[in-house]
Amino acid sequence: MIKFYDREKEIAYLQSAEDKSKKTSSRMTVVMGRRRIGKTTLLARAYSEEAVYFFVSKKSEPLLCAEYLKELQIKLDIGFVGEVSRFEDIFIYVMQLAEKRKFTLIIDEFQEFFWVNPSIYSVMQRTWDLNKDKTKLNLVLCGSVYSLMYKIFQGYREPLFGRATGLLRIKPFSAEILKLIMADYRKSFTNHDLLAMYLITGGVAKYVDYFIEEKALTLDKMLDSIFSENTFILEEGKNMLVDEFGKDYGTYFSILTLIASSKTSRPDIESILETDIGGYLDRLENDFNLVEKIRPILAKPQTRAVKYRISDNFLCFWFRFIYNNRSKIEIGNFDFVKNIIKRDYDTFSGIILERYFREKLVAEENLSAIGSWWEKGNQNEIDIVGINEVDKRAIIVEVKRNPAKIKLDVLKKKATNLVQQLPGYSIEYRGLSIRDM
Repeated sequence: MIKFYDREKEIAYLQSAEDKSKKTSSRMTVVMGRRRIGKTTLLARAYSEEAVYFFVSKKSEPLLCAEYLKELQIKLDIGFVGEVSRFEDIFIYVMQLAEKRKFTLIIDEFQEFFWVNPSIYSVMQRTWDLNKDKTKLNLVLCGSVYSLMYKIFQGYREPLFGRATGLLRIKPFSAEILKLIMADYRKSFTNHDLLAMYLITGGVAKYVDYFIEEKALTLDKMLDSIFSENTFILEEGKNMLVDEFGKDYGTYFSILTLIASSKTSRPDIESILETDIGGYLDRLENDFNLVEKIRPILAKPQTRAVKYRISDNFLCFWFRFIYNNRSKIEIGNFDFVKNIIKRDYDTFSGIILERYFREKLVAEENLSAIGSWWEKGNQNEIDIVGINEVDKRAIIVEVKRNPAKIKLDVLKKKATNLVQQLPGYSIEYRGLSIRDM
């Protein structure tokens, strides 16, 4: 287990919610984030061991209630007599306790109640509405299946819509935090090592933890660690997303594999799959939060010049190299797949390097907008354009792995029509490479 990094703002937010629940009335905080991001570890860090913790697994409701009752008895030192088979009774009891006691209740993987008994959400809403103002409960509802958590709390027809007093989205470690981690565990790390860590883990705590425990902090060692017997990473994308996608997961996986393989426009994908994918792309973007729609910066919203990209670095890597080569992996031909990755790594990592610098510019520059730019037919593509509308300045960036390949005179020529759309702006041209990480 690596030491705890970052999350100071998140911890402060969670502890503030706890303080408010003690001083005023019950609070309901929703914590969302993709699996493996470190939500449970964060909650354990933010709250004392006295916090009551319910984990929702796919068991029968009576079995879960037995576990929860035991947790209440241990953490709150109460002597409850009898059996409880309905979560409704557990939650009513919790709210009754919170009339006299101030405590925190964490319900982890909250979306799994949907499979246990979906009426639980209505029960909680009714009990919460009747008791929240006269109790001192700090209720933290944590979940990782984005589509379900979004539906439960953001769907206006859902019983818990509008009940949360706070929403905390847990994001991956930033590039700067990854630098700190690499420096702690491999003092001689290179920018190539940092790029490999950023590319494969995407800053997701569990994956970073895994490579540190394996002492795999170079690209070659990471690949050796991934492509070995019994590693969880080979099945990770499937295990994460099958619950999200349900019976249509095959179509979604095909679309994501094509996007990860640089087929980034809807016509490109549809020509290969030979079917309309508009609805699937819309759900991947809006329901599952897995892809982003990319338009040229300054383009109008109705432009047809639209591309898609997978927003999660790890999933982009997984679909490009693991799912796409599953037949070789199933027969144990790991060396074959590793050779494919090494063959394509420079091109693929160049795309991820653009993401790295986009994130870096957002953190370091005072920008009102950032994106890419291209003209019809993918002509004159520019990797990054950052704009500050107040100061009337723009940063136009060419990103190359190899600094020798950066040619600012060519960049200026490609940007001719873009600059014409920015009258009165001061323009700065930059070339960024792996050397500048």
